[in-house]
Formats: sequence, structure tokens, C-alpha cells
Amino acid sequence: MSRYVTHLEGAIDGTVLPADQLQTLHKDRPLWVRYDLDAIRRAVSPEQVARRSPTMWRYRELLPLDLEAEPVTLGEGMSPLLRCDRLAAEFGLRHLWIKDESQLPTGSFKSRGLGMAITMARKFGVQRVALPTAGNAGGAAAAYAARAGMEAYVFMPDDTPIINQLECHAAGAKTFLVNGLITDCGRLVREGKEAMQWFDLSTLKEPYRIEGKKTMGLELAEQMEWRLPDVVLYPTGGGTGLIGMWKAFAELAALGWLASDQRPRMVAVQSDGCCPIVRAFDKGQRFAEPFPNAATVASGIRVPAAVGDFMILDAVRESGGVAAAVEERGIRDWLRLAFSREGIAVCPEAAACVGALERLTREGWIQPEERVVLFNTGAAQKYPEALEVTLPRLDKNAPVNWERLLAKVHPGA
Repeated sequence: MSRYVTHLEGAIDGTVLPADQLQTLHKDRPLWVRYDLDAIRRAVSPEQVARRSPTMWRYRELLPLDLEAEPVTLGEGMSPLLRCDRLAAEFGLRHLWIKDESQLPTGSFKSRGLGMAITMARKFGVQRVALPTAGNAGGAAAAYAARAGMEAYVFMPDDTPIINQLECHAAGAKTFLVNGLITDCGRLVREGKEAMQWFDLSTLKEPYRIEGKKTMGLELAEQMEWRLPDVVLYPTGGGTGLIGMWKAFAELAALGWLASDQRPRMVAVQSDGCCPIVRAFDKGQRFAEPFPNAATVASGIRVPAAVGDFMILDAVRESGGVAAAVEERGIRDWLRLAFSREGIAVCPEAAACVGALERLTREGWIQPEERVVLFNTGAAQKYPEALEVTLPRLDKNAPVNWERLLAKVHPGA
């Protein structure tokens, strides 16, 4: 078989759509990619996968690209799963890991989704793409579009982290700052679609970014020897990664690859400066109301309205999980805590997950013996605004009072 995709499916109502042509939304809602899992079970085993090159493309049977086709790739390898005993001890846990997506080619998990989306867009003959972005998605789209020889247009809020602005421009994307939020940027992409003839790569506006993000779940299962953790904490804006992982776990269970039927409780983490999913979860709603005046230093989760809101909420509830909002004012402290304890350059979005971990362990929702995985979705170095600090200065010609120096670095020491 050239690939194992059978069809696309409307996530809102199950309508079957053909997978052999370019698709966007159905009834203004996202699409699922569906596979012939019985045929995949007969064709490949976990042992065969383990012998393949350690990249996200090792799971080709569970991905939408033709098996013989070359992907648009920057060498996206399997991200490491790092045990974090010192950070675990801070919260009375015995088993904590961080899956460090910052080591992917564009410095964030967006390499997975945009690599797949650009690959499939090229398959269907797309020459020009556009998307709104809160930061890392723009940089990944620009890089993969350049790799594919495509033209890219990126629209981002004017307070997007400066590194994201610069990487989009440097990668050749036509990059624009907008005096608004990502939703305003998305409106501009929609309004320009007919005049500019571009393909809209917005989150969940095409079906393949989920399939790229899904590989986080496939990797996690393989790295944990096909026994999933008890809890996964995931920073949630558009929610593609959480949705994709939950899909991956269901597919692995159907294939019979998992060592246990237990699946993780999924925790969708947001800041109280932008938490539409949390509000909907708390109210028992399936669809989230737009969040007014959204503001957070964790730009990747500053998404006041997500087109896949019901998919996020469905996954969280099916898993027995929770949507949790943390205090915006604590994000920088949690970032420094995780970075200083483990040396992992966690982004502000992952720092929010550290805050949720602190709260959920304190409340007893996460028990000390449970196996917990926290996702670091990007590199701290891409957020200079969140890392800003005034360092003590020394005079090169003055003698150093080492006791006083230590007090300056560690007040009260």
C-alpha cells in the first residue's frame, strides 16, 4: 500500500470526506485523518519500528504521507524524555519526566505539526501558504516553507516575542505585525484568501498538523516501553498537541501495541490571563466562549478562541483529566525553578505546567507514586522578554568582597 489513510472525517459530526484532495474544514470545524488500523497491524510491529531511524517519520504507517514519498524535513528527531528527580522532589513526587520538544529543528514542538502540514500541502500542489501565529508556529512555518520552496505569509501580534519575529523574516516569510491578538491575525488570513490565493495553515484549519503533533504521543509510548504515564501536563492554546496525543493513544490501543489499557489523565494547562478552555471545562460546556482581553507572557497559550475547543474538552474529559489555570504572576518563577533544578530551558508555557503540577500535587489530584510527564514545548531562549533580569555588576579595577558578592547573587545567604 502507498499509505494507510482511508478517509477524512468531520470531527463535529462524523461526515466522511475524501482524503485524496486538499481539504480544510467541515461546517467550520476540524477534520480527523482515519487509517486502516487492521492493515497497519498486519504490516508493522513495534519491534520493526524500533529498528528505524530515530525521527518522527519512523511511524510512517500511522502518518498521512505516501510511504514512498520524501517528506519536507529538517531532520526532526525524537525529542528526549528526561527524568527530573530534583524537580519531582520539590512537589513530593517519585516519577517525573520532561519531554523536551525544544530540541527539535526550529526550537519547539511546532516543527512536528508544520513539517507535516507543509509536507502535505506540497503533495497537493500548494505554492503559497499563510497563517496567524502567537510565535513559534510562524517560525516553523517559515522554515519548512523555505525548505519546500513555498511562499509563506505570517501575521503575528505586535507584542509577539522578538525572536519569533526575527526568525520568520530571516527564513524568508513575508512577515507582518498586527495591533491585536492571534484571532485578529486569523481574520486577516481569512480575508486575504481569495485575493492572495494562499492556503490557510491556521491551527486545525487543515487536517495534517494534528498528525504531526500526534507523533509526540507515539514517541512517548515507545520511550516508556509502551506503558503510558498516569498523567500528562500539556500547555494548551490551540490544543493541537493534546488532541493529537489523545488520538495517538487511541490508535495505539486499537493496534494492540500498548502494554496496558490505561491511558493518561490529560491536563490542559492555561494561564488565568487567557483560559477559555478552563472556563468551559469548569462550566461543563463542550464549546468555549472567547476569552476577553487575553494577556500572558506565555504567548503560545494566548489563544482566546480555539476552533478545536470541543476536541480539547472531549479529550480531557474522556481521559478523566482536568483543565487548570495557573496564576500569570507565577510563570517566571516556575520557569526559573525548573531551569535551575534540572538545567532544562523550559519555555513560559511549560512553566505554566510546572505551576499546575505544584497545585495538583498539593491538592492530592496527583499522587506521589504516579508517573507524570510534563511537556516543554519550546526553548526558553526564544523568550527573552520572559527571561529579563538585572544582573549585579563588578568593577574590573576594584577588589572583590566575596561575602558581599554572594549576598548580591543570593540575598540572605
